[in-house]
Amino acid sequence: MILAAITIETPETVNTVLGFFSKGGLFMWPLLACSIVSVTIMILRGLALRRTKVLPALIESEIERLAPGESPERLSRIVHHDGSSLARIARVALQYLRSPRSENVEAVQTRARHEMVRLEKGLIILEVIVGIAPLLGLIGAVSGLVHVFSQLGLSSGASDTRQISRGIAEALNATVFGLSIAVPTLIGFTYFSRKVEVMSVEMETLVVELINKCYYGRSSREFAPAKASAGTMPISTPVA
Repeated sequence: MILAAITIETPETVNTVLGFFSKGGLFMWPLLACSIVSVTIMILRGLALRRTKVLPALIESEIERLAPGESPERLSRIVHHDGSSLARIARVALQYLRSPRSENVEAVQTRARHEMVRLEKGLIILEVIVGIAPLLGLIGAVSGLVHVFSQLGLSSGASDTRQISRGIAEALNATVFGLSIAVPTLIGFTYFSRKVEVMSVEMETLVVELINKCYYGRSSREFAPAKASAGTMPISTPVA
């Protein structure tokens, strides 16, 4: 009986939705495009911002396990085969261990800015949709009202109050649709923005901890550039 009831009600629901959409006017189409783009970006961001893709537990535990002054050889092997954001930043920090600490920090900051751009990819589009969806709905409503009143002006005889009310209600469909897009998009934008912010703070904490442990007990004289012999060029030693 339940399946039969669902089968009976489903066509009515579909017809109601299609009727709502068709009566909203021309601006329902860009609003529909906004809704599709919004849902797609939120799904993609949800997959990309999983913790395993940004802050793998293995690398996090290895950085915390590393003792001050200990060789990060094991960590270097782990991050070499990992494609997460934390691994890419840690790789840069390990590659510049033979450089002065200030140069290492500068290189890490540059890499971290690139990773932030990757993590925030698509969020600006969500922010734009939050702003334009209600405006498109408002334009659609105004356009519908203009159409309703223009038809009333051309009609002869007394105006039908019910007809006016029905026309105004249909004109507001675009506004309802625009707001129904903007609200969940705003929730998604706020959630993902906050998630990126929290993850960036955690990555910064871990990388600072890694640099402090790697440079622990090392004097600045270790990083003084050696004078090159005449006629020869200094060759940088690769880091394992």
